[in-house]
Amino acid sequence: MRHVVAALLILTLAWPSGAIAQEVVTLEGSFRQGGLVTGRTQPGATLELDGKPVRVAADGAFLFGFGRDAKPKATLKVRLPDGHEELHTLEVTQRDYRVQRIDGLPPKKVTPPPEAMERIGQERKKKAEAFRADLPESWFRSGWIWPAEGRISGVYGSQRILNGEPRRPHYGVDVAGPEGTPVVAPADGRVVLAMPQMYFEGNAIFLDHGHGLKSVYMHLSELDVTEGQIVRRGERIGAIGATGRVTGAHLHWALYWFRLPLDPALLVPERPGSRG
Repeated sequence: MRHVVAALLILTLAWPSGAIAQEVVTLEGSFRQGGLVTGRTQPGATLELDGKPVRVAADGAFLFGFGRDAKPKATLKVRLPDGHEELHTLEVTQRDYRVQRIDGLPPKKVTPPPEAMERIGQERKKKAEAFRADLPESWFRSGWIWPAEGRISGVYGSQRILNGEPRRPHYGVDVAGPEGTPVVAPADGRVVLAMPQMYFEGNAIFLDHGHGLKSVYMHLSELDVTEGQIVRRGERIGAIGATGRVTGAHLHWALYWFRLPLDPALLVPERPGSRG
């Protein structure tokens, strides 16, 4: 068992093979709660993170993430094509999260009325289908940029109190800006959901970046893409709006590894207030 301490860095895990060190896996990214890690291993190798299989591309590329409440240590299991196995313990930096209070929301947006529940249930099914996809493409390797310009008005992981009632954490980063401000794809991907007027999310777009990694864009005033479309980093996909459950015009940008919410702000250059 090997122990690896990391926060935001590149590291190579290897073991000796005779007089030559044999590379096992190279990791790059944010080893903290909410962080995304990408890497490369030998083609044909298999990986597991805390017992969960990790997709490995034909050339050895892969990714995985740590959730908001990830434990201080995670175990990465590597099995090479020759059958050699090794366990690596990754140390995950713990974070403190803000408490965010939002008052003045219409009561039906905090606690949906009974007549809205069927609609909400159907929308949840569509979102669940999008999150389940595990595409083999590695679009995430295009690199990442901010999807919109504006003031950071909400951060990942903060505990939300809506009209005085504690709610689930805020899983994303909010970028406030005038309605109509362009929203672009922060990385290459495929549009897997482009749905108007969802109850909570308003006009929303889901991009699939491969290997289970999805990014989500909510409360848009415009949907400029269609489902199945391939988009490239920097290509316009919509515009900031105030649709769905909002108190003002902004973009809610979220990132998921399957159903595990990650912090998209850790992928792009830091802005004032963006890291919580």
